[in-house]
Order: sequence, then structure tokens, then C-alpha cells
Amino acid sequence: MSGLQTQESCSSHAVTDREKIESDDFCSTIDTSFHNAVSEDDGIAMEQEDTSREVLKETPNLEAKVMTVDDLAREMNEIIDEVSAILRIGRGHCRILLHKFNWNKESLLERYYENPDTDAFLRKAQVLPRTPAPPPLSSVGDCEICCNTAPLGGLDCHHRACSTCWQMYLNTKIMDDATSEIQCIFNGCQLLIQDEKVMQYIQSEAVISAYQRLKINSFVEGNRLLKWCPGLDCGKALKVGYSEPRPVVCSCTMRFCFGCAHEWHEPVNCRLLKLWLKKCSDDSETSNWINANTKECPKCQVTIEKDGGCNHMVCKNTSCRMEFCWICLGPWEPHGSSWYNCNRYDDSRAKQARDAQELSRANLQRYLHYYNRFMNHQQSLKLENKLYATVKGKMEQMQLQSMSWIEVQFLRKAVDVLSECRRTLMYTYAFAYYLRRDNHAEIFEGNQRDLEMATEQLSHFLERDLENENLVTLKQKVQDNYRYVDQRRLVLLKHCQEGTEKDIWQYTQ
Repeated sequence: MSGLQTQESCSSHAVTDREKIESDDFCSTIDTSFHNAVSEDDGIAMEQEDTSREVLKETPNLEAKVMTVDDLAREMNEIIDEVSAILRIGRGHCRILLHKFNWNKESLLERYYENPDTDAFLRKAQVLPRTPAPPPLSSVGDCEICCNTAPLGGLDCHHRACSTCWQMYLNTKIMDDATSEIQCIFNGCQLLIQDEKVMQYIQSEAVISAYQRLKINSFVEGNRLLKWCPGLDCGKALKVGYSEPRPVVCSCTMRFCFGCAHEWHEPVNCRLLKLWLKKCSDDSETSNWINANTKECPKCQVTIEKDGGCNHMVCKNTSCRMEFCWICLGPWEPHGSSWYNCNRYDDSRAKQARDAQELSRANLQRYLHYYNRFMNHQQSLKLENKLYATVKGKMEQMQLQSMSWIEVQFLRKAVDVLSECRRTLMYTYAFAYYLRRDNHAEIFEGNQRDLEMATEQLSHFLERDLENENLVTLKQKVQDNYRYVDQRRLVLLKHCQEGTEKDIWQYTQ
């Protein structure tokens, strides 16, 4: 048990270093729970303890309701029917109104009844025409789109066209523009076409199916209590009682943030994560590379890349042709044949250029520091999925030696914890990139370091030592390791959460 006592003392010391941020009660709870975990002999009892803790941690997710496309269509139609019965207007018009109010029927009804002029309200919502055209004298006439004589149809605005033109127009809007909110066919008329009219003209099953999907997508995208699951080929949505950035879990096992629909990214918030992902994906760092690997002519500001060993530069701009030193960016003439003495050259303009160059290089190096570690943990997370196959074989081997199925689940649990810690570490580097340096940031980096070290130790044990470990001692060692790693993760996340609640984090953006 000496090894276990060492782990316990390390955990206590790491928490004690952060007493300014973490309460004594929380620290003692962690130490006590960890001591109980490593001293418990009954494997099943320990697994039950972990499960209860996970349920508490995942309790907010239980409020999310997973909905299929049929469920969404049913709920959307129920809301439309309810509003239609109250306002006594058509279902198609009700869907347009609900879309305008982000499917908040209470807000819609309140605004509708508090408005003294309901017609003006409906005109503003593009349900009634602002200035209707004169009513037609006959149902047959010349189509103003194709100029053919045919039966004409239209909307309340009295803009009319033949059924062929309506069909082609609606097919284009649905299949090409991918929208379920379609304005009148006539240019300048903003009246929205109700569903009944759309279904009257479209005939293709593919177009009808696409239109139904677009309506449901509009229902989900406009509703703040609904989010599509970002899981690959999932096609389900999740509904919550109130909207906030928190983890929800779909039936496909995808765990994501309800605020931004990205995989759960604690401790970095949605705003900073969006900035980070944009910075990593676009060419924003190309300019940093240019600044770090090229220089500008001190006279005409043309960007120059050095392609030889000589530091005597001549600007290629024919209207400039300035000669300067690549090292200090000062004029070449004072250097003479002793260019290597330019470190003593103290021209203010050259000094400013050097400072700008050094700042660009420092910014690039700082970004690459966090980006490389972010990507490293992301890659490790993908590669460690192979561990599930490894531990499956080990679990089968242990079951052949009279161990029950429930008694060998600790191996799968260890890989689950390892993956969760990798994911947390990955997002800590996005968080740290935007964190301004202060005492709180140093405490965060200490927690980050402790978690990273513990995670690497667990990963090394599962990948290298698992096959050679004695089955008698394997269970205790694996449980000791993954419990300690998980405790370090909880300490880090609690510190980040407390910092957010107390508004102690200072960000660079």
C-alpha cells in the first residue's frame, strides 16, 4: 500500500497549493473520496460508487429529450394547431408567425393581442400584403412570367401566374435555395407563401419531401429549446427545458454543448472556442508566418523574403532600390564591410522595425505552442480508441479465469476516463491561449500540468504494461490510476468553474 499512500499525498499536496481558489471542504472531500477509493477491496462496490458519482455529474443531461424527425413534426404541428385555434387563422399563416417569433407561442400571442391593429401586425409579419393588386376579372389570362395564356393562380396580393411558373419557382426555392420561407413570385412583393399554397403547386415527391425537411429544420433552428445532434448521420434533435451552455447526450452517445452544438468543450466557453476554431481553420496565421519569415523594406514597405545567405539586401522595387541590412533593417551604408557590428547600430527606425519583427515572431511561437498541444491531445484521443479493442481482449481473458462480467468492467471504465481526460486537456489549451497571465492563470497551469502528467501515466500503463501485469494486482492498479486521474480532472474543472462564477478570469480577447 506504500504506492497508494504516495499517490494520496501527491493529490493532497496538489490541492493544498491551490487553497486560495478551492475551499477546504472541497479539498477534504477529494482526499477522503480518493482514500476510500484506493482502500476499498470490493470491486463491485467501487464501481457502484463511481456510477453514482457519474449520475450526479450527468444529472442536467437527463432533462434533455431526444426527438426523432417524426417527433419534431408532431410537436411542430401541435403548436401550429394550438395557435391556429386561438387566433382563428390558417395553419400556413400560423407557421409563418411562429417562425417570426422563434416558435415562442407565448410571445407571439402576447404581441398579437396587445397590438390594437391586428391587420398591421400581420402585414408587418408578411402574412397579409402591404398593398394588394387589383383583384382579377377572370381566372384565365396571360401569365406575366411566361406570357402564355393559361389558368392563373396567386396569393392574397393578387399577383398571378400559371401553375407551371409557380411550380418551377417553388422547386427552385426549395431545392436550390433550401428555404421554407418563400416570398411571392413577383419581384418586390414580400408576402410569404403559406404551406397550403406551396403544397398546391409542387408535385414531385422529392420536392415535397425536401420541403417537409426544410420546415422541420426551420422549426429546430429557430427554436432556442431545440438543437440538432451534431453526431454523424444521427438526424435527431434534443429538447431542453431552458437554454444554456451545458452538456447534453443524444441516444447515439454523442455528448455535446447545447449552447453551440459542438462536442462538450469544458473548460473553454463557447465564445472563445469559436474564436479558437476559426483561428485554427482559416488562414489567419498565414500573416503571422509572413511576419515571422519575411521583412518589409524600411523605405517602401514592400514585403521581402530572404533567398540567400548575404545580409546585404537590395529592394526589388524599381522605384525604391533601397539597400539595407537584413538583421537590423537599418541602411547598409554605415555597415560598410563590418556588417556583423550591426548589433551596435541604434537607429530608432531600425529598432522599431526589429521590435515589430520580434513581436510577430513571439506571437506566432505562442500560438504554435498552444496549437501543437491542442492537436496532440486530439490525435492521442483518436489513437486511444484502439485501447477499447485491447482491453476487450484482456476482459475476455479475465473472465476465463472465473471473474464475472461486472468485475472486469473496470478496464473499460479506465479507457472512458482516459478519453475524457484527453478531451478536457485538449480544450484547456484553447482556454489557456486566451487567458491573461496572472496568479490565477498560474494556478490553472499547475492543475493542467498535474492532470497532464497523471493522464500520460494512465495512458502508458494501459498501452505498455497492461499485457504484462499480474491479473491479481491488475484491478487494484488500474482503479487506483484512473480514480486519481479523474480526481485531477475534477479539481481543474472546479477551479475553472469557480473562476467563471467569481469573474476572476481575464482574457486577451
